Parts: sequence; structure tokens; C-alpha cells
Amino acid sequence: MELTPFFFGLYKFVKYGLYPLTWVVLLLVAATILALFPFSPIRLRWVRQLVVSSLLLLVTSSSPLIAYPLTGSLESWYRPPQLTPSDRFDAIVVLAGGIDEKGSLRPTVEPNSSSKNRTTCGVDLYQQGYAPTLVLTGGTARVFGRGPQVADEMKRWAVRLGVPESATKIDTEARNTYENATGTKRLIGPASILLVSSASHLPRAVPVFTKQGFRVTPAPCDYVAQNLPREGWDNIDLLDFLPTATALQHTTIAVTEVAGIIVYWLAGKL
Repeated sequence: MELTPFFFGLYKFVKYGLYPLTWVVLLLVAATILALFPFSPIRLRWVRQLVVSSLLLLVTSSSPLIAYPLTGSLESWYRPPQLTPSDRFDAIVVLAGGIDEKGSLRPTVEPNSSSKNRTTCGVDLYQQGYAPTLVLTGGTARVFGRGPQVADEMKRWAVRLGVPESATKIDTEARNTYENATGTKRLIGPASILLVSSASHLPRAVPVFTKQGFRVTPAPCDYVAQNLPREGWDNIDLLDFLPTATALQHTTIAVTEVAGIIVYWLAGKL
């Protein structure tokens, strides 16, 4: 599953095709095209159905009442590890979450909020003495060409937080979870690790690393949901009935993670 630029681009294209907003736009485009043709009752019915379907999909996927239980169902797979002061691992492995590139306004390249949260969690575990090595894995997200490497920026962030540079190892080639696992295996072998990533990502990441021979203890962080799905209904606020852009983003992440689990299972990577 190490991807050539073509197949990496295809992977990105298919991933975008799973986004709820993509389907909203496609439905509205289809309705617009039909509306441009001469009037007919059948065509009008199709236009109405497409518009209503797009609005229902947008409202549903943007609803906190959908987004947070859906995300929470993924985040509840693995709970934070109950570690003792005597627990030791060969390494703490932190998976990248993305990068913010510099431009005419942003003065520097830096890890995005997800990468920062994951790295901070890994640094905290390192500073508690659970492992002598902090592995940071993540390459460029660009389809063509080479951009900044996420692992490089995560390393800079970890060093700023007090981790000695000599205690870090980085993999700047990985572009997906499978490559995170194989790249880490080349760095440290099939070791005993604390695996740090967003809680919603670990249901896919843990079995991938386990299949590569790692002895994995999940260390979830970067939570989105506040409560377990079954408890969320006890804390409903009136504002939760209103659609939000944040809820749409979380629904999108949850949908792509579920799809990723299915694809990895079909490909034999789990």
C-alpha cells in the first residue's frame, strides 16, 4: 500500500468523494442542470427531490446530535491506558494529523491543531518516563511534489516542549496509516509501543500496527466528543438542534474513518 503519486491522488479523490458536503454539492449541481432544461412535471419533481435530499443531508451531517454520537462511537473503542510508574515501553509512537503551510499571511510552517495535540500527548508520556524514544511519523499530504514533512514540524514542537533531540526518531515518508506502521517498523522494529493518535483514529491504527508485529498499548487523545454516545442524550442543549460547521467537520472525519476501517479490512491490512 505504499502509494505512487497516481494512486495516492486516486486515494485522495475517493476520500473526498465520501465527504457529506461533496454529496450535497453534487445533488445541487444535478438539480441545477435539470432545472436548465425546458419545464416538465417529471423534471420538476426530480429537481425538488434532489434539492430536498441535499438539504436533508446537509442538515443531518451538520447536526451535533448526529456528529458527536457518531464520533464518540469511534472514540470509545479505546480508553486512556491505566499506566503505573513501573510500566515501560520501547517507544512512544505519535501519528501525524496534518500540517499548516506558511504563506503570505502565516509566517511559518507548523503542525496543525491535531498534530500538536497528539505530539503534546506523546511528550507528556515521554516526560513521565514510559519510554526512552519518541517516534514521530508523517510525511507530506501533497499529491504531487514534496511539501513540508509533518514529522519534521512535530519534532520541532516536541523539542520546544523539552524532549531532547537525541531521544526522537522521525519517519517523513508515511502518507497514510499503513505507511505509518511500516515506516515505524523500519525505524525501531516490531517493538512494544504506546501508540498516540486522535481517539477517533485509533480503531484503525491499532490493528494496523498490531498486524505489523508491534505490541500496542493505545494512548488516545485529541477527543471531540465529551461523553459516551449513550450518555450524550442526557446533556442535550437547545443549541444542539442547530446545524454547525464544526459538527459537519466532525461528521466528515467520522465517516472517512469508518470507510477507512472498511477499506483496510478488505485490503487485509487489519
